[in-house]
Amino acid sequence: MKKPRITRRTVLRGAGAALALPWLEAMGPAAAAGAPAGDIPLRFAALFFPNGVRQEVWTPTETGAGYSLPRQLEPLASVKDDVSVVSGLWNEASANTGDGHYVKDAAWLTGTTITKTTGVNLNSGGRSADQIAAELLGKYTPLPSMELGTEPVSSGVDGTVGYTRVYGAHIAWRTPTQPLAKEINPRLAFDRMTLIASGRAEGRSNRPLLDRVNEDASSLRNKLGSNDRHRLEQYLESVRSLEKRLEMIESTSQNAWQSKVDFSSRTAPAGNPKDHVERTRLMLDMIALAFEADITRVCTFMFGNSVSSINFSFLDGVEGAHHELSHHQGKEEKLAQYERIAKWHVAQYVYLLEKLRSIPEGEGNVLDNSAILFGSALRDGNSHSPHDLPLLVGGKAGGRWKQGQHIASTRDNPMANLLLTMLQAVGSPAKHFSDSSGPIEQLLA
Repeated sequence: MKKPRITRRTVLRGAGAALALPWLEAMGPAAAAGAPAGDIPLRFAALFFPNGVRQEVWTPTETGAGYSLPRQLEPLASVKDDVSVVSGLWNEASANTGDGHYVKDAAWLTGTTITKTTGVNLNSGGRSADQIAAELLGKYTPLPSMELGTEPVSSGVDGTVGYTRVYGAHIAWRTPTQPLAKEINPRLAFDRMTLIASGRAEGRSNRPLLDRVNEDASSLRNKLGSNDRHRLEQYLESVRSLEKRLEMIESTSQNAWQSKVDFSSRTAPAGNPKDHVERTRLMLDMIALAFEADITRVCTFMFGNSVSSINFSFLDGVEGAHHELSHHQGKEEKLAQYERIAKWHVAQYVYLLEKLRSIPEGEGNVLDNSAILFGSALRDGNSHSPHDLPLLVGGKAGGRWKQGQHIASTRDNPMANLLLTMLQAVGSPAKHFSDSSGPIEQLLA
């Protein structure tokens, strides 16, 4: 007996909750080879890390396909065919301003010059590319975009350069004067996705989400074919696993994990590096879940703020904070630690790409239908160089991109060219973005 069609907008409901669904065969015909079906969404994401990289072991020496991975890019081995290294780009508008970080970081996705201010007249000089994508793609989802991070907004003014620290905590700008606040609490990010998807504004129930939608899920199972039932169970299990992890972190019961060491007599390290690892992975899981469920198709994530002092002592061979180590002064002891930190960030990017690649969708997977940027607004943290930015771009953008290559642009081509290429890949009619001179042809399939 033929199973009925269900729409891409179908959600599971119950007890004041709603849970969007992943792509299922019952939602329509699968994509033709190399092109997504009309119901299969395209996604745009940008993942930012601060303080640059060890530049001499970042850029591949060969160009095109078949290049060798430099040391800092070794984690890309498992996803190399889904990623391109793009070198030679910069944001000219952020150079020669007398500022090390804020002008470059805040304008990473705008390609503009920010206004120097202590906070009264905040202005990025333009809208960020993610928000242009959100204007196009956000009309199809409960959340137009989602902004995530790991560090709160810093207050006050950086006395060294005279810029408000607010600039250092934002890469997403709805308008030149309106930065978008990022969520740094994984539980609140999870709740926001589920509550907004359900159209509710009040606080969440204490009951687990899956318990509240269980009856609707059971009803849906009876309408699905065997492949879709298996797909639905996998998806619900991923949601259940995420909830359990969040509850374990938040738990204050007597049964919660407790340290066997009395830290009251110890000197606390700067920051909380162990929590940083888990928080980062949870946030990346949130991106994957939001994309899989089509809660949003646009996301930005900040691994850290400008001048980030996150302590990376959780990495073997690293002792100290990221920003401090980025001022390496050419000393091998600091350069080696700086390199390990950059390599760790690349590994987290790979974690997200592998997760997206594991989620079936149409004839391919979610990563196939995504454009995922990763990089920093500085080349080298010691010199604050804005030239030849460290940039990676993953996903096949619904078959529009060919990956697995090192694209070496002419030195000091606009990074806006890459942002324009991403916007066009997700369906934007834009012919120009910021100081772009055109899309990156080598990336196009």
